[in-house]
Amino acid sequence: MKKYLIILIVILAIAGAAGFFFFKRPPEISYKTAKIERGTITSTVAATGNLSAVTTVQVGTQVSGTIQKLYVDFNSRVKKGEAIAEIDPSLFNAAVEQSQGNFLSAEANLQKAKVLQADAERTLLRNKKLLADGIISQGDYDVAETALQSAKAVVKAAEGSVAQTRGALMQAKTNLRYSIIRSPVDGVVISRTIDIGQTVAASFQTPTLFTIAKDLTKMQIEVSVDEADISRVRLDQKATFTVDSYPEQTFSGKVVQIRSAPIITQNVVTYVVVVNVDNSDLKLKPGMTANVSVEVAKKEDVLKLPPAALRFKPKTKVDEAGAKVGGMQRPSGSGKPGAKKGGNGQQVYILKDGKPSAVPIKTGIANNSSIELTEGPLKEGDEVVIEQSGGDNSKKKSGGSPMGRPF
Repeated sequence: MKKYLIILIVILAIAGAAGFFFFKRPPEISYKTAKIERGTITSTVAATGNLSAVTTVQVGTQVSGTIQKLYVDFNSRVKKGEAIAEIDPSLFNAAVEQSQGNFLSAEANLQKAKVLQADAERTLLRNKKLLADGIISQGDYDVAETALQSAKAVVKAAEGSVAQTRGALMQAKTNLRYSIIRSPVDGVVISRTIDIGQTVAASFQTPTLFTIAKDLTKMQIEVSVDEADISRVRLDQKATFTVDSYPEQTFSGKVVQIRSAPIITQNVVTYVVVVNVDNSDLKLKPGMTANVSVEVAKKEDVLKLPPAALRFKPKTKVDEAGAKVGGMQRPSGSGKPGAKKGGNGQQVYILKDGKPSAVPIKTGIANNSSIELTEGPLKEGDEVVIEQSGGDNSKKKSGGSPMGRPF
């Protein structure tokens, strides 16, 4: 019995020792790699903006009054010159009648003045003959001449009165014509701010009654581009965008304007870029928020690196001096931890004998999924390290406090 007990104890001791060393063994280091591919890289600048019609006309009124009739509503299609609303014309008709009467009276006064002028001319001509015959005196002749000059002045004043009343009549007729509000363009009513019975006042500022989009088949997006990206945006560059209403559909457009005026909001400088959009199917509506990507560079048949390859830095345990190196190996000949190799300080890692080895490279344009590889010894099909798992020695034993080194 004791013999079996001793054997069992020995087996348990061996199993315990084996388990201790097994679990005490540091985890194996493994690396995840990705292949370098050849293809097309498109670099874009992302921005947001709102859709609007290329030409939007705000229709107001030049006269004051009460809205009597409305001929259109939201989404109504209108033609140029079509009546869209009418202001009560009663006061304007009365003003036209009054101006018409004043004009007729002024014309009658003008005719009367002309008659008096003709009579004065005949009197002067008759007195001139009588003066030559010695029948009247020079004083009588002078009185007749003065009467003629006065009659001519009265005619001039009557002509001025006729012109003045004619102008007042034209103004009254114009105001009457303006009481009918007409569309200045062909388009679609996208906004209406009045109702029947509402009083509008056109005093110092013309009120906006309707907003008419001239052509909804041609729209534009005004996007705000950050100052760091505006230098890469050019006219006629292609743009794509999405809207929340059609999240699975991508629309296209073209950059047609880059405005130089800065917009400063909380010390952030942006510039407005206008993108023209074809809306032949009328899916897009004014005011929709668009997430725009402007294509600023595109290269075909180039080597593509995954962005994770440039972010990867191998984890190390402890360097020769016993101090932990933060994040990557210390390259030989470098006086600073984490110094980078390569002409422009870029490098990636490949596996050599199962361990990561740094390779200096240079890169070009990039997007969210790929980076152009312009220089370096790597070629298509080579694998670069993008991730490391295991080998983390951060939980090493220490004689101090488990919360960290004591102060």
